[in-house]
Amino acid sequence: MKKLIGLATPALAQDQTDSFNVAAKHAIAIETTTGKVLYEKDATTPDGVASMTKILTAYMVYKAVDQGKITWDTEVGISDYPFNLTVDSEVSNVPLDSRKYTVKQLLDATLISSANSAAIALAEKISGTESTFVDTMTAQLKEWGITDAKLFNASGLNNKYLGDNRYPGSKPDDENTMSALDIAIIADHLIKDYPQVLEITKQTEVDFEGDNKLTTHNYMLEGQEKGVDGLKTGTTELAGASFVAHSNENGMSLITVVMNAYNGGDDESARFTATNELLDYVTQNWEIKTLNTNGQIVKKND
Repeated sequence: MKKLIGLATPALAQDQTDSFNVAAKHAIAIETTTGKVLYEKDATTPDGVASMTKILTAYMVYKAVDQGKITWDTEVGISDYPFNLTVDSEVSNVPLDSRKYTVKQLLDATLISSANSAAIALAEKISGTESTFVDTMTAQLKEWGITDAKLFNASGLNNKYLGDNRYPGSKPDDENTMSALDIAIIADHLIKDYPQVLEITKQTEVDFEGDNKLTTHNYMLEGQEKGVDGLKTGTTELAGASFVAHSNENGMSLITVVMNAYNGGDDESARFTATNELLDYVTQNWEIKTLNTNGQIVKKND
């Protein structure tokens, strides 16, 4: 059985003959221990990913800590570029008025509250400039076999918000694009290489600075029955309402990606409803069985 990790294009589901159609433009569901694709819908077409970009940014932060380039207590100065974005409510929801924070504080802000400026500050700390950091992100994707992604920044913002800080040679309205499969592969590597990330992404609220608290945009963490413990939402005009999730269901470790959920502009729960329905589909149709001592994903009733 092929495993997802290390593969850019695991075989997509071939026996998907029922009528389920997730309410999103692109989607995929993968069981991580086997790499089995349990559902896919136009999962290999690159499209806007918005703040789902930040799971790759987070991976690069963990990798930099692993390599000894930074520590969790390393102080990060906030340059004028990310600081000036914090006064624009459209692009950043965490004030960084102190102008100096630890790596851990900024990663929390990046993953829990989707703070764009925190992601940019981390990129600048690790690579000197955001554009150099983007080059390392792209190189990491190529190591994993992902060659169809287009990255311009560490946050997922549209270039129109970044002014003169745009990636060299990029267009004024360029935006990060990847496929649902690409996002699933990144999430798989992040969770397997740095499972402690789920200790961050499963939190609905955490203290940040003084009386300030970081609050999640992941509404599936509150008052729902699914075993979701992360990972990241994303919303832009291009990407629509999107969500990459990790969930533990019936002994399966699942990654689901929903991109551009239908009616996402009018219903803030649309991406979570679509994810919930996708998880329902998976748990109703797939299960893990032990065959010759090796756990394998099989279609129920097969």
